Amino acid sequence: MLIETMTRQASIALLDRTRLARLAYVRDGQPHIVPMSFAYDAECLYSFSTLGEKIVSMRANPRVCVEADELINVEKWETAIVQGRYEELPDTPRYDADRRHAHTLLQRRPVWWEPGYVKTIIDGKERPLELLYFRVHIDRISGRRGVP
Repeated sequence: MLIETMTRQASIALLDRTRLARLAYVRDGQPHIVPMSFAYDAECLYSFSTLGEKIVSMRANPRVCVEADELINVEKWETAIVQGRYEELPDTPRYDADRRHAHTLLQRRPVWWEPGYVKTIIDGKERPLELLYFRVHIDRISGRRGVP
């Protein structure tokens, strides 16, 4: 197997065809990583969540990392790493068009609301399901692939 660098365009193509990634953020100096459904468009990744630790943490420190991959087998795979900035799309008139755009992009994916919008019970309490849209502005992207 050979591991090679992917072009920026190949990395973006991977983001464009992938629907699930891992989102890394920092909370109290400790990195955390969670699954994230997303859609790519125009140098941004669009996603959604409910209000919780992840959103509170990204509001405090908007620097994030996203990893998306496609595994065919142990010798044939691709992975893209995005370094970027979190931006919330609040439910206000200023962000109406951005929220509609995010919804339209995400709706093209099957089961687009999972895992961000499912019943969540933490410490025996059900968390309210208040949907929040957000995007990650891509500052830098890199990719690698395994080739048999």
